[in-house]
Amino acid sequence: MDPARSPELLTRLADDLRRADYTVDALEGLWGEEAAAALHRGERVPARRVLDARRGEHGASAPLAALAELFVLGLPVPVAEVGEALATLGVDGAARLGLVRESGGKVTAALDLRPYAFADERGEVEWWILSDLGELALGHALGEHHVLGVGGASMTLSGLMLPTPARRVLDLGTGCGIQAMHAARFADEVVATDISERALVLAEMNLRLNGIEGVELRHGSLFEPVAGERFDRIVSNPPFVITPRTEGVPEYDYRDGGMVGDALVEAVVRGAAEHLEPGGVAQLLANWEYRGEADGLERAVAWASSTGLEHWFVEREVQGVAEYAETWIRDGGTRPGTPAFDRLYDAWLDDFEARGVDRVGFGYVLLRRPVEQPDASAAPPLARVERRHGPLGGDASALGRHLAVMLAAHDRQALASDAELGMLRLRVAGDVTEERHYWPGDEDPTAMLLRQGGGFGRTVSPGTGLAALVGACDGELAVGAIIAALAQLLEVDEQALAAELLPAVRELIDDGMLLLPDA
Repeated sequence: MDPARSPELLTRLADDLRRADYTVDALEGLWGEEAAAALHRGERVPARRVLDARRGEHGASAPLAALAELFVLGLPVPVAEVGEALATLGVDGAARLGLVRESGGKVTAALDLRPYAFADERGEVEWWILSDLGELALGHALGEHHVLGVGGASMTLSGLMLPTPARRVLDLGTGCGIQAMHAARFADEVVATDISERALVLAEMNLRLNGIEGVELRHGSLFEPVAGERFDRIVSNPPFVITPRTEGVPEYDYRDGGMVGDALVEAVVRGAAEHLEPGGVAQLLANWEYRGEADGLERAVAWASSTGLEHWFVEREVQGVAEYAETWIRDGGTRPGTPAFDRLYDAWLDDFEARGVDRVGFGYVLLRRPVEQPDASAAPPLARVERRHGPLGGDASALGRHLAVMLAAHDRQALASDAELGMLRLRVAGDVTEERHYWPGDEDPTAMLLRQGGGFGRTVSPGTGLAALVGACDGELAVGAIIAALAQLLEVDEQALAAELLPAVRELIDDGMLLLPDA
């Protein structure tokens, strides 16, 4: 039986999970914050010890504890306990779905099944996500056809996703289906593709398990399954990991795209140009290589520029090749200090050395296909490149909303002339604070900083004039009136001051630190 084609069994499973209160909060309450933190580090011993100590006290939470041991900790659980926890589905039904195996009076998990919670513009949501068993449950390195569950990269991309309505969305390389599931909350139609047939089976199970409709799954590599089609939105956590194409080096479906270096990311960026509707936006995570004196971020930006796409690149981190190799060898489950680890380490460093690569950048990419403008005086295209290697603002899950607001604000301010900008009544964003630093005994500050609490957590060091202008932006006074008053106060030429401050005002609007009046 194809488990993805078993809607009745998946409905029974959902009923059992709901009845057991199999949720993120309930699990943390079951074993506590310390054990939960250890699980995030890949260590299950603290959680197991808590459950062992409390086994006689579970009472009504016994089904939750059984499911937690089975699917989260990856431990064998007596058949009777699993049968009680899955009273509607039954152990036999779980086996038919491919969830479990039974042997010697014990049940072991055949798939990972975890609760997943998040909040977006539509509200708070709880889902359950099926994926392949991780290293913790397997006790050995992952298989090359492993289907990954929800990890840090998945949550990063879903947090960046624009939470605005779209007609058609493409999830390129859907894996377990998590980005398609998020996209379905804002789109009329979602097409999700993957080169892994197993990933598509699990994605379909996740869609059915959580009652999500409007997603079409297609098999194939990159854009092949959607040849000739265009979308309002493309999201992708592509298999961008740079892996040596050497015999004996495992290639994992979920992370290794089969191309040399960062060629896969280049292919996704260039392919997006052919599959976006005018005004359509693509969002993806990506790596890019630094080769000697060649700037890796500039190379990646050139891919987008050559296609005519508007773009916004945010580089979050740069790793040396040794650290990069260690990260991804460990990711596959190969442990440091073993001959296998050393062999793979050599292969990675040989590959980088042969191609002159000394560092690898990681970041976020936003691409937009321009809308054709008949007016030759249209605003310049979005072309933004940032290196933000420090922490972001306080709420990473709200970055998608922040991006949507910033894109809309950029488009409005870019179309406005300086005279039109001067007539606008701006407001300081609610998460922006001002810091002033003084030498002891001085009346005037030696430094002023504007700090953004949310979004990208930006810090701007304004001059005296810009700080005064921002301080006066309360939504009542027009920018031009503020500049005129400042010119008189500072005894400088008004036009010269406007020429100095208006470009900075545009940047603060683009950054989300100054807010435009409602359109």
